[in-house]
Amino acid sequence: MATVLLSAAGAVIGGSIGGTFAGLSSVVIGRAVGATLGKAIDQRLMGQGSDVVETGRVDKFRLTNAGEGDAIAQVYGRMRMGGQIIWSSDFIETVTVSGGGKGGPTQPVTKEFSYSVSLAIALCVGEITRVGRIWVDGDEISPNDLNMRVYVGSADQQPDSLMEATEGVGQVPAYRGMAYVVLAYIQLQQFGNRVPQFSFEVLRPEQPDAVGAQDEITRAVKAVALIPGTGEYALATTPVYYTDGATDRRSANVHSPSGKTDFATSLEAFGGELPNSEAA
Repeated sequence: MATVLLSAAGAVIGGSIGGTFAGLSSVVIGRAVGATLGKAIDQRLMGQGSDVVETGRVDKFRLTNAGEGDAIAQVYGRMRMGGQIIWSSDFIETVTVSGGGKGGPTQPVTKEFSYSVSLAIALCVGEITRVGRIWVDGDEISPNDLNMRVYVGSADQQPDSLMEATEGVGQVPAYRGMAYVVLAYIQLQQFGNRVPQFSFEVLRPEQPDAVGAQDEITRAVKAVALIPGTGEYALATTPVYYTDGATDRRSANVHSPSGKTDFATSLEAFGGELPNSEAA
């Protein structure tokens, strides 16, 4: 506002004086001087704009796949599933302020909001051997990208330490006989400041106390023969890349979101799916 008013006032004053300077009329010079002074006043009063700019702020969160009384799934073999949220921490809000400043033109003050949350997600009834692949909003990601703990549903598993730290010691069940995962301090900014949809590949063999459980293939296999797959670097334990020209670069032995070599990824799956195997 001051820029408009002082610009007009400067033009009037310059016109009353008359004459020219350096080829410019006094009206043009007066308008420029008035606009400069007005801009300085506006910046000082309003910070080059108006109110503080806020981005990413969320007033209410909604947790999906959470419903009181919903049944816990039964799984046989290998299955991809979403699970049920059985516990959630409060959302932690982080505010990053930028702008303002001293000694120069004042910049608009911007507040950027980001959030994090911790979740416990029940997978299925019974004891599992492992959680394999993980998808977030339908895209597979590496388990290393999540601060995740897996509780396989054993008869002697203990309560989660984060849940106890939040709710109090002795106030959290151990959920024995139910497999679940705890995702600690998920940063929601990468998901648009919302809780995304998770799904998990769950492997559940015959239960340990079932008749003939030790004869089921998951527990009965004691050794395997390691047969290399195709590829010159199939057994390499470090990533290898092919280069073709200055820009073309492709992996020779990394083909999963884990970021590890195919050999290392296969060994991890082998150890989880055949836990009683002692030799290869």
